[in-house]
Amino acid sequence: MGTNLLIAGPPYGHVFSSEKWRSSSLIEGLKGGGVKILFENELGVVDFYLSNKSTILYVSECDIIAGNGYKRKLVRYRNTSNSFQELVLVEKTKLSEQYFPAVQKFVVFDLGLSLLPVSGQTGASQLITHMVLRESQENPFRRRSECCLLDPLVMGVVQKVPGVGRVRAQALLQNFSSIQQLCNATPAELALIVGKACAQRIHSFFHRHTATGS
Repeated sequence: MGTNLLIAGPPYGHVFSSEKWRSSSLIEGLKGGGVKILFENELGVVDFYLSNKSTILYVSECDIIAGNGYKRKLVRYRNTSNSFQELVLVEKTKLSEQYFPAVQKFVVFDLGLSLLPVSGQTGASQLITHMVLRESQENPFRRRSECCLLDPLVMGVVQKVPGVGRVRAQALLQNFSSIQQLCNATPAELALIVGKACAQRIHSFFHRHTATGS
């Protein structure tokens, strides 16, 4: 990724996208959601770069089924920069579902990256749109949670965490009003809402396991 792009980043409401996505349904979904797209050739392995200093790598159903080639791309992605929140969107479909636990283990436990499952490019575009537009509207001086408490997309993602049902998901979103905040929450912060056991499962779902002696 070019140095100038890393420093400046896209403006609020915009996304830097790798050129390879130009004709995709994902890009059409982002445009339909009101996100402005700036195509770049200098993003390297990164697929999307958001204005909140988050980067996204997309692992498709085809990538997973084709073999272990996606793992090399993930390693390069992990090594790109530690100054960004690196997110991995993984397609979880009927065809890829059997491989998903292994992919999740590699992404979360082995590489220490945050993983968010999506049903496909349409689901991914909705998730990215939510992240981009929420970031562009957020007041930095006041925490806002009410606007997305019942957002079905965010609720759906949170409920994919093992042991988190609708009630716990609602409780979490009352305190962590975006996917980014939930990913960044510590086990202690989560435990205040859902208890220690569930908090550890949630944290482990998004982050590398940090137990010593292993």
